[in-house]
Amino acid sequence: MNDLHKYLEKQMNDPEFRAEREATRTEFEVTKALIEARTSLNMTQKELADRSGIRQSNISRIENGTCSPTVATLQLLAKGLGKELSISFR
Repeated sequence: MNDLHKYLEKQMNDPEFRAEREATRTEFEVTKALIEARTSLNMTQKELADRSGIRQSNISRIENGTCSPTVATLQLLAKGLGKELSISFR
């Protein structure tokens, strides 16, 4: 287990930290999924921008967590990745 995982494990004992982490979990998962899908295809943000019609600067903001994409934007990104967008409720 690396230092980050040890730190997070310790912080999860703090109810306030746990609540904030849970509140942002979905946004983090969307960001992580986009980055993983793009990098697994060895695609740059610029290439994804060209394929999806979403500006590279917007892709960067989505990937660094400074903006939340709409479902329509996620659909365009999925299409640019050659993938299908799937949303579920657990």
